Amino acid sequence: MAFLLRETNSGILSRFRSQSPGAEGKIWLSRRGFHVEPGPREKALLAPDPVLSRFKSTKKSVKTLKRIGDILTIVVVAGCCYEIYVKATMREEARSKAASDGGSA
Repeated sequence: MAFLLRETNSGILSRFRSQSPGAEGKIWLSRRGFHVEPGPREKALLAPDPVLSRFKSTKKSVKTLKRIGDILTIVVVAGCCYEIYVKATMREEARSKAASDGGSA
């Protein structure tokens, strides 16, 4: 559904862009614009802060804990999918057995 919406919107927008007056003579720039160097304030904000280094989650124990959490999530999702598959298979077997019992009687 989102795909259709995106395609419809892009088609409408491109039609409006192509019908805008004076579009032929202008040079259209990219949407990203030009690269601008960060100023001194931005550089200071992006610089590593030694006070905050102890709160960084780059330690090995944090990475290990994240990996264990990811594995557990995958195991739980796989277990849920298996349970859904088993219930659906059992239900289908019960339906086919009921149909065969009902048809032969």
